Amino acid sequence: MFRLRRYLRGHYAECVLAPSFKGLEAILQLLVPIIMSEVIDVGIANKDTAYILLHAGSLVLLAFFCYGISITAQYFSSKLAAQFGTALRDDLFRHVMTLSREDIDRLGRSSLVTRITNDAQQTQDGLNLFFRLILRAPFIIVGSIVAAFIVDGWEGAVLLASVTVAVAIILCFMRITTKRYRKTQKALDEVQLKCSENLEGARVLRAFCQEDAEKAAFGAAAHEVRDLQLSAGNLSSVVNPLTYCAANIGLVALLWVGGLQVNVGNLTQGQVVALVSYVSQTLVELLKLTMLITTLAKAQACASRINEVFDVNPTQVDGKKLADAGAGGAAIAFDDVSFAYPDAGGESLTHVSFSLPSGATLGVIGGTGSGKSTLAALAMRFYDATAGRVLVGGTDVRDLTQQSLRQEVGLVEQGPRLFSGTIASNLRWGGTDADDEALMAAVACAQAADVVESKGGLDGEVEQFGRNFSGGQRQRLAIARTLARRPRVLILDDASSALDFATDAKLRRAIKREYADAAVILISQRVAAVRGSDQILVLDGGRVAGLGTHEELLATCEVYREICDSQLSSEEVNR
Repeated sequence: MFRLRRYLRGHYAECVLAPSFKGLEAILQLLVPIIMSEVIDVGIANKDTAYILLHAGSLVLLAFFCYGISITAQYFSSKLAAQFGTALRDDLFRHVMTLSREDIDRLGRSSLVTRITNDAQQTQDGLNLFFRLILRAPFIIVGSIVAAFIVDGWEGAVLLASVTVAVAIILCFMRITTKRYRKTQKALDEVQLKCSENLEGARVLRAFCQEDAEKAAFGAAAHEVRDLQLSAGNLSSVVNPLTYCAANIGLVALLWVGGLQVNVGNLTQGQVVALVSYVSQTLVELLKLTMLITTLAKAQACASRINEVFDVNPTQVDGKKLADAGAGGAAIAFDDVSFAYPDAGGESLTHVSFSLPSGATLGVIGGTGSGKSTLAALAMRFYDATAGRVLVGGTDVRDLTQQSLRQEVGLVEQGPRLFSGTIASNLRWGGTDADDEALMAAVACAQAADVVESKGGLDGEVEQFGRNFSGGQRQRLAIARTLARRPRVLILDDASSALDFATDAKLRRAIKREYADAAVILISQRVAAVRGSDQILVLDGGRVAGLGTHEELLATCEVYREICDSQLSSEEVNR
């Protein structure tokens, strides 16, 4: 947690005031046994009612004063913790947004969600309790021991011995529970993953009647968390009884020694009562210290997981140049590009080369797993090529700022995501400054005008993940969102797979007409979608099996000919 102290900057007043007020409360609380001792030894012994009432009134006033101090300390502590948690989550999310897909895949999406939410909250709670008790508990424990020594050396020694044993027990168990809480948080990642998969894939789950299997899998993950929590909780539950035992043994010893000292006249009855009160206060604070250390153990485990995210340096470094897809002769080009996913057994793309000028269309076709979507991911620089170069406007994408690159290159994937809000708010992700007229032009080109009209216009509601739209409607709105940016390089990665052939054809014609100066890459498994392209790139197992027009590939590329034969009749192939 010490590494996260940077989030306390600018809040030093709260850092000082919260524990200071708690420390003042502790000091005042130490006065209570002294006052009670005086009441017994003077007021009760002399039957002085006025003296007793005066001191009783002072105790009541002291109680109210301590209550006000405690509330003030709680306010500053809670405010500090809330500010800390907000800054931590903001910075953590901002850091995650700088990571590449490779970095995020390595950390795990479900794990990142757990760390940003649950781990950050546990760390915030630990900080809150730390500033509330860091001075109060030590002040009362140490103050009680000092007061006991002042009253009687033997009594002070007894109290010191019992406190030492109790603290040793607490620290020993803390070392063990910290490791177990860390395992618990890791197991929560699996629960988060199961929740995410089952909620997002509920329709598929029910279609294949896998509810029982997934219930069992989720139950296993949840039971693992339960077992780890019980294990850590069982250990923590032993701490309090052992602490009670050590403190009560000390109390028995203190009463025994105190009784002997009273008999010989070295102590008064009021002093013994004061010592017993100090032992009681010490016991309460030891229990609070146990709670603090247990909470800090959880917070430390969570803070370590958060720091693991901060320790991940982005594998992709932002370039400094601005993209200019109109320069260099080619809007986009792949120069002997090879790529392998992390920990993959082989390359997904091997020695792929092509060049596409502005205003031209490149169709990309191939079987499942041939590397088509990987090609699109490299063009957007979601990943960096293992070998070779991806060029936009004649400049290596690694030398470009990611913002300018993605202004120039627009991608629509097969499974597009819409976000809760309105149709207009989703479309303006593509063109932040676009007016309604520009948005409707993009909608018309994407063949989505009827979709927008059916929802009441651009202000129509979009529910979470766009679940109030069909698959084809989401695809068309996603295409419109990208077209609103008017990118110079447009990549459609099987983006019309949910559209019928007639709508798909209209879409391609509209894009060619309205975005004539854009370089378009059509990735599809449909021959009909790519056969009219200026060039067709055929991928097979990540390698270029052919590059040319439809007619050229029919004559020279066996892979392309087989794809055509599987989808088209002989008349359609040669038409």
